[in-house]
Amino acid sequence: MAGVIQTTVRRSMPASLLLRVRHRSPGLANGLVGGALAAGLGLAAFTVLVMLLWVSSPYPDSGPGGALHVAAALWLLAHGAELVRVDTLSGAPAPMGVPPLLLAVVPVWLLHRAARDTAEGGARDNAPLMPGRTAWAGVVLGYLAVAAPAALYAAGGALRPSWTWTALCVPLVALVAAGTGVWTAYGRPSGPLEQVLGAVLPRGARHLVLGPDGRPGVAARAAAAGATVLVAGGAVLLTVSLGWHFGETRRTFGRLTEGWSGWLAVLLLCVTLLPNAAVWAAAYALGPGFLLGAGVAVTPLGARAAPLLPPFPLLAAVPDPGAGTALHGTVVALPLTAGVVVGWFVGRGSVTGGGRFGVWTTGRTAGAAAFAAGLCGVLMALLAGLAGGPLGTAALARFGPVWWQVGLATAVWLGLTAAATALTVRAWRLRRSYRRGERRADRVVAPRRRPALPRPPRRERLPRGTWFKRKPGRSAPAPAPVAADEPYLLLDDDGDDRAHGAPDDLRDLRDLRDGTDPFGLRPRPEPLDDLPTASPPAAPGDTEPRPPA
Repeated sequence: MAGVIQTTVRRSMPASLLLRVRHRSPGLANGLVGGALAAGLGLAAFTVLVMLLWVSSPYPDSGPGGALHVAAALWLLAHGAELVRVDTLSGAPAPMGVPPLLLAVVPVWLLHRAARDTAEGGARDNAPLMPGRTAWAGVVLGYLAVAAPAALYAAGGALRPSWTWTALCVPLVALVAAGTGVWTAYGRPSGPLEQVLGAVLPRGARHLVLGPDGRPGVAARAAAAGATVLVAGGAVLLTVSLGWHFGETRRTFGRLTEGWSGWLAVLLLCVTLLPNAAVWAAAYALGPGFLLGAGVAVTPLGARAAPLLPPFPLLAAVPDPGAGTALHGTVVALPLTAGVVVGWFVGRGSVTGGGRFGVWTTGRTAGAAAFAAGLCGVLMALLAGLAGGPLGTAALARFGPVWWQVGLATAVWLGLTAAATALTVRAWRLRRSYRRGERRADRVVAPRRRPALPRPPRRERLPRGTWFKRKPGRSAPAPAPVAADEPYLLLDDDGDDRAHGAPDDLRDLRDLRDGTDPFGLRPRPEPLDDLPTASPPAAPGDTEPRPPA
């Protein structure tokens, strides 16, 4: 018997080990591989694009090695790193720091997907997730392990990366993008955002950025809507200006290059710079405008001539030099529209999305509108800082909008317009609700501070102070075991007795006669009415039991 037991145990050990390995939580190696793969795919995408343009070019200036150096440099530029041109006419190195915002989508998206897939582990819903910090650190380290040799390789080309900007921007992009991927894998918990907001904002303004259910608050949604309107409006202004200067825009293609391959390269460069140009146009509509070199500002009030500019198609949309006209002044409709949108979001939220505060007062509504305008100013300042940069030295040292001027102008324009619009929307919605209550006599008019209707949360909220916990819905709790002697009721019309052909009435009578409950429960014991009285203790000499008294 002992031998049989040993053989059984030995045969079950491989299956147990295989089960443990199959359900083992992935380690740091998966994160390293995922980060390195994300960096490799990004480099491969830029390399394929540059090599296609190099092969189709009728006048290649260098061999395939030069094209590979340019691809690595453009990949670093997509992260926000500044490049340095060494083959200038003057011989002095010239910086190039205007990153195409459309190219930044490639590394950010690859990092996000790599971190999310690494945290999930490619497992099913009932499998555990990888620890968030492990997945985050693995993806970032794997990505930087490929980015460092790529930067060293790009340093040997004509476009060399600036080591200061490279060491700052590439790790920052990797940390932020990988962090959002892990955060998404864990169901977007509100714990990390609550901790950050608790250290930055006062207690009374936190609910305006992050709601109690983990979703964006009223001010956050309003600020995002205002920034979207500004950027989209800037794209519309850019399109209108390009159409107005269509002849000059078409002539710039022929002045820059010849042949369909050169035109395709210029067109691709214009497409990658379209988000930058939309932000420039939004800054122009806000008032500060943008710079086309040191001291050359372009605003709705007037524009100065910039003779050193190359004939680039997107630059053909710049207004003609001279004082601004009434047509240029119509661009103020864009910030006014954005302020109305922000005020509408805040005014609607002051009545329907007040949460535990009920209907907001006029002071709270105006303050929330001003706070939303400030958040929108921060977003626009960030976009303006990313959309500009230097294109050379001396007169070309600064191109694009000034970030702090754009942020301040956004806060001022949208703050005044949004506050007035929010108060108007609040008064209109409250008046309409009161009128609805007066139309019906049997309806009680709601008080001024009515509570907001409860809204079901979209996802389970995690405890405060936690960063990465298990994703909600990944594992369901096991059902509680049922005791063997626990009675239960089975109310079924098609029982087993009817299946055997026994009449219901006869079976019920038989169960009652036998003392059995027809529902399957245990019979209750009969009450003991006549209990025998206890007999007195027997004497030491008695051997016969005494009859009861």
